Amino acid sequence: MSANIEKVVLITGASSGIGEATARLLAERGARVLLGARRTERLGTITSEILASGGQADQRALDVTSLEDMQRFVAFARERFGRVDVIVNNAGVMPLSPLSALKVDEWNRMIDVNIRGVLHGIAATLPLMEAQGSGHVVNVSSIGGHVTFPGSAVYCATKYAVVAITDSLRQETTKVRATTISPGVTESELASTITHEGSVAAMRDFRRVAIPASAVAEAIAWAIAQPDAVDVSEIIVRPTASLA
Repeated sequence: MSANIEKVVLITGASSGIGEATARLLAERGARVLLGARRTERLGTITSEILASGGQADQRALDVTSLEDMQRFVAFARERFGRVDVIVNNAGVMPLSPLSALKVDEWNRMIDVNIRGVLHGIAATLPLMEAQGSGHVVNVSSIGGHVTFPGSAVYCATKYAVVAITDSLRQETTKVRATTISPGVTESELASTITHEGSVAAMRDFRRVAIPASAVAEAIAWAIAQPDAVDVSEIIVRPTASLA
């Protein structure tokens, strides 16, 4: 039997993939969820569907690369729901390419979203969680935060950074739980950001085996549902048939 999750949970990158699946699942299990992403039309549809099914949810446009925008997102959650218990820093981009392609703008975009976005989520919630005496930061990394692949240098670097940031946070506080979720190949829209032709073909082959986003959402829900004295530090979720 699945545990009931009566917490206020903020989710970034909630307009599709893992973020959307997590919002739907947590709302189904009793959480009050705030969905954040840039695609407000899609957020509105997901939120409406959650509300129609009896869940509690709201949505707000969010650019995770802006600290001020993230702070407004958190302030909105406090005003709407009264507190903030969990943030799921899920927003990410993956425009893969070999370093020799010199797609510097894409490198910078990955750094801004995948690293700074996570840091902004922490900066906007950590003081609040410390003050209230509890909280949970869930950061979505990747199997690319544990192994590297040709054509994935910058992406993997950003995901290794997420692992390092999360475990450092865990060691720096006795009040706030910190969890890294590292999905293997998962059904999502991430590959749609790839512009390098060779990398598109490689990713198409890599994704022949993929788990649904709902499988990763289940892992996130399980970590959140543990007692406050239990910190699930890291979960790797990947297809049984995947070698990576």
